Order: sequence, then C-alpha cells, then structure tokens
Amino acid sequence: MNGKNNIAIGFLVMGLFMVYGFLLIYLRDFAPGKEEWINSYSIGKHFETRLAHVHGNLFAFLNILIGYLLLHFKNQLKHTTVISWLGLSGLLMPIGILLEVYLGASPVFVLIGAISMTMSVIWLGISFYKMKLENEK
Repeated sequence: MNGKNNIAIGFLVMGLFMVYGFLLIYLRDFAPGKEEWINSYSIGKHFETRLAHVHGNLFAFLNILIGYLLLHFKNQLKHTTVISWLGLSGLLMPIGILLEVYLGASPVFVLIGAISMTMSVIWLGISFYKMKLENEK
C-alpha cells in the first residue's frame, strides 16, 4: 500500500484545493464587499487563504509524486512506509492554515504538516542517493 494512498489522497486533496480556488475567485470578483477582500490582498485572512490554496496543491502534487516513486522503486528503497506517512501528514499544513482561518485553531497543525512534508522529501532524497542500482552491485 506504500505509495498508493499518497497518489489517491494526493489527487483528492488537489481536487478539493482546486475547488477552493473557485471560492477565492468568487470572493475576489463577485462577492458583496469584494473591494475589501481585494484591499486585504497581502494581509490577514486573504493572504492566509491564498497560502493554503497554493500549499494545498503543492503538497497534494508532492504526495502524488512521492506515491509514484515509492510504488515504482518499492523493492530498492527502505523505510517506504515512514516516508509515505510523513508525506500524507504533510497535508496537515495547508489544512491547518484553513483551520486557523475559519475555526481559529492552533497553528500546531501547520507546523506538524510542514515538518512532516520536509522530512518526507529529505528522507526520500537520501534514500534515492543511497539506492544501489542493479548495475552497481
């Protein structure tokens, strides 16, 4: 299962954050009080929601890529389960931003997600660096 869930959840989360982008377009172009929303472009909730949208799609894409690589190289890489779970846990970062904006949640989810995704990417990079290719044996 290592990798499969990253791909499936990555596509689902990417789709949700793409839909969320339509909400941001609505708030910018069509919502009552859109001028106030536009004027707060680089501060407050507007800025935070854009961060969530961008990082949500980036981290979803990273999960798709991580999942593909884990599936493709599962016999040559070690610690694939940990790398997979760290990648999935990374999705807490953009979700945590939205929880902060809309529910006033603690930023702890953002930090856990950011650290998890960073660890997943670095661990996968080190794993590939250490991977022995068949012609090197």
